[in-house]
Order: sequence, then structure tokens, then C-alpha cells
Amino acid sequence: MRYDLTDLRLFLHILTEGSITAGAHRMHLSLPSASARVRSLEHHAGVALLIRGRRGVRPTPAGTTLARHARDVLDRTARLESAVASYTRPPAAPLILLGGGSAMHRLVPQALISFLRDHPDTDVTASESRTPRTERKLADGEADLGVVLDDETGGCGLRTEPLGDDSLVVIGQAGGILAGRTALTYREAAEHPLVGLDADSSLRRWIEKHLGPHAPAVRHRTTVTDLGVLISLAAAGAGLAVVPRRAIDPRQSLEVCELQERWARRRHLLAWGVTDRSTSTATATLAEHLRQAARSDPPDRSAHGDNLGRSPFHDC
Repeated sequence: MRYDLTDLRLFLHILTEGSITAGAHRMHLSLPSASARVRSLEHHAGVALLIRGRRGVRPTPAGTTLARHARDVLDRTARLESAVASYTRPPAAPLILLGGGSAMHRLVPQALISFLRDHPDTDVTASESRTPRTERKLADGEADLGVVLDDETGGCGLRTEPLGDDSLVVIGQAGGILAGRTALTYREAAEHPLVGLDADSSLRRWIEKHLGPHAPAVRHRTTVTDLGVLISLAAAGAGLAVVPRRAIDPRQSLEVCELQERWARRRHLLAWGVTDRSTSTATATLAEHLRQAARSDPPDRSAHGDNLGRSPFHDC
């Protein structure tokens, strides 16, 4: 048995409004036309769907069942029409989002998950890029948004805004050599075996630039390309590691110590490109998702009282 979609929509409006007259008004139909459609619907169903009274109408048990399935049919139809329509529209150029290795580990993925879910018609190309290169691309109109570090921004005249903390910490195995420490310098950390990122990674190059020519000799037990792998190695006791605090998964059991050097205190900025889309709704919305992701820091670890058990993070 086939049902007309217009009849199903009318039936649901009638139930919502409680009268055939009001339902007809919402469908921009005359009352006689709406009444005829309801009678036709009942005829096809072979059973009464509405109980008519002086104060309006209400569904019969069969009408309640029809309404439930009608909502499902109309919802599926809407999704089908949307999916097919996406192929008839000329595809818009994807937004271009750039960020350093730290931002691309957790901040950007968190923002992309929510943005792409909420905006299925907008695509995003996200790429890792160090701050100087990101600024050049933003200034040249080759990118729409970028996550950059505050101490590396130049005089490009770009629009920027504070986004969040990206300070560096030293991490190691829970209960390991960092236990009981409050803070330490990079030189002290380098007295122990380290695990680190590959020499070409943006974070490794950033650290070495600030250490300068008098950097302490470091024994890297291994180097990897992925920040998540690096944190897992440190948690397993392979060596200490220097990582952004916000890159740490709060579910991992780790010792986390502040790094005393001033250069370890750094912040992310959100930078806007000079593209024609810089003022578009899509760009502004992606920026807001980045702000929300930046605000979703792990909970304050000091809030875990003794009676709640030991926090997964064990600050030095």
C-alpha cells in the first residue's frame, strides 16, 4: 500500500494542531481539500485514523501507529533528498586550515569532529605547518585559518586572537624518576634518556631553536613521527619526553612536571587569512569550533581529592 507524502505530512500537522482546519492551514490547503485527503488516507488504510469530536480530533490506535511510521518515512525521505541534492550543487572549495604539530594532535581533530558533523556541506583541508609558513600562506590568501604560536608570529598584519595555552611539560612513567619533583629544567631532563620526535618535526625544531648552540647533549632512545606515540612511550617508561601539556590524554597515567624555562610558556593564537572567505559564515563557524576545542582542556587535576582516588596525572 502506497501513501502520498503530502497526505502523511498533512496527517502529522493535524495531530500536532489537534484539528483538521489548523492542519490544513499549515499545509496551505483549503479545508475541503484537507478533509478529502484525510478520507482518502482512511480509505487506503481500511480503518479509521481520527476520532472527531466537538473540540477537535485525536488519533485512533491505528492513527497513532500511522503517525509513528509517517515520521520515520518523512525523516528518511528528507535525508535521501539531502544526500542526492549534494551531488547537484557545485562543490564549494574546501576551507584551508593550518596548524603546527601540537595543534594537529588534539586541538584541530577535536574541532574538525564537531564541525564536520554539524556542517555536512562544508569540507576542510587541514595540514600541519609551522608558524612562519602558516603566516605566509594566510597573508598570501592561500589559507583561511591557522593555529600559530605567539612567540613566532611576525609582522604580517594578520588578524589574530588568543586561543589557548600550549606550554611544554616533561612527562615520564607514573612513579618513575619524576615522582616527587615540582619542576625541572630542560638540562636536568636531558640528564636522563629521552624519547623524542623526529628531527624534522615542528615541535623538535622549535625546542632546538630555543635551546640554541649551548644545548645539552641528549640521548634519544628513539624518535618517532607521532606525538601520541611519543606520549605512550614516555608513559611506558621508555624515557622522559617534552610535550605540550594539552596534548596529553587525561586517561593516561603519567608523571607531569613543569618545565622551568621561560620559552616553555607558550600560547596558541588563532590567525585569520586574507582570503575572500575570511568573513564567510563557514570560516567564522570553524573558528568557533576551534575556540570550543581549545576551551575543552582536561579537568583541573588539583580537584581530585584523596577520597576520589589518585588522579591519572601525577603532577610533580
